[in-house]
Amino acid sequence: MGSLFEPTVGIVSTHPRNMPEEHADLPVWNAENWFYEDWQPGHRIRSLRRTMSEGESHMFNTLVVDIHPYVQDQMFAESEGVFGRCLVAGAFVFSAGLGLVATNCVNAFSYGYDKLRFIKPVFIGDTIYTVRTNLDKKPRYQKMGLIRASYEVFKAEGELVLYCEHLQTVKYKSPADFAGKTEKTS
Repeated sequence: MGSLFEPTVGIVSTHPRNMPEEHADLPVWNAENWFYEDWQPGHRIRSLRRTMSEGESHMFNTLVVDIHPYVQDQMFAESEGVFGRCLVAGAFVFSAGLGLVATNCVNAFSYGYDKLRFIKPVFIGDTIYTVRTNLDKKPRYQKMGLIRASYEVFKAEGELVLYCEHLQTVKYKSPADFAGKTEKTS
């Protein structure tokens, strides 16, 4: 079963001026050049899977100074914790889960996240993957529209562990087409 939507990753180069021309003409891996008009509600993608290791979990906790016993103290987690073993911090599941489907669209800017929910625990050694679904879009500013996509992070064979919605502003290809249709003027 194929996708109804054309792929957009790495198809068009950004043509930077500060590198050799023969390199600037190469399509950029993991980058998108789509605009608001190209963004298609209903489009879905699935990521590769990723196993959450103890080392990277502890490294993340150290970076963000999250030393809660549920995510850092195996002895506590086994003897006194509700789950009987160490959790992966929710902030890391969020970051890793979204990172699995993140691309580098040069025309999109994060506006925020809504409805973030940690539905089930993720433990050291669990394998996760993410499904992103484009939900809707609306003209917002003179030069950019607002898009909304859902991110569902699953573990194992389809157990939902995290849900959120990502809002992004995205540049219009043709701003004049949205004159008088926007909510904001700047």
